[in-house]
Amino acid sequence: MLTLHRAALVLPDPADPTAPSHLDGAVLVRDGLIEAVGPYTELAAAQPTARVRDWGDALLTPGLRHPEGHRLLEQAYHPDPREELGDAPVPDGLVGEADEARCGASARRGLQRMLGFGVTAVAGPFERASVRTAVTRSGLVALPGAVALPGAGSLSEGGSLPEAAWSLDPLVGLPFAEAVHGRLVVGGRADFALFAPGADGGPSAGGPSAGGPSDRGPSAGGCRAVVLGGRLVFRRR
Repeated sequence: MLTLHRAALVLPDPADPTAPSHLDGAVLVRDGLIEAVGPYTELAAAQPTARVRDWGDALLTPGLRHPEGHRLLEQAYHPDPREELGDAPVPDGLVGEADEARCGASARRGLQRMLGFGVTAVAGPFERASVRTAVTRSGLVALPGAVALPGAGSLSEGGSLPEAAWSLDPLVGLPFAEAVHGRLVVGGRADFALFAPGADGGPSAGGPSAGGPSDRGPSAGGCRAVVLGGRLVFRRR
């Protein structure tokens, strides 16, 4: 099936300030892979039978990578809604936990909640078998261990880790251009996210030549939808 994802601004490679962007752009997806990236009118004319998902004023970019996957999935506990503890990670809630089933269930909830922040890739290492299984089944890309978020490797004066170390949103601790995972390229896996317009006035502010990609990036917490391997796996209601 051909699906055309239309957005007010498409940034195929936000990490490269010289990369082209597309106002009223689109990404054409076939069988889980990207078939084309460019202006919506051109792609729609070339593929008139494609199903169109129009995301309005959204910003379409590669998904985000979360460098704190090990800490968030193997040390933090993600509460079950029935526990009425909220949906924020409980720091160190799984430290010393021997119940693999509980760890796996927590990881599945954490991964699902990460999608709500545009995360499509998460860094390990993942030492628990139940967590490795949860990551594999989630569809997110598992990355080798990466450099932690700034300041996350050391304790603050109060003896606790900074907020970014436990946040499910990579944009709390990383600039947008550093948080994105990969590029949107023809033949590549169709992994991307749709974000609400940034605080600068939206995707059209300044036009495609104004500033670098980070100038036109989304604000933290603004993810509207996530596509993994061509499948819509998250949509904010």
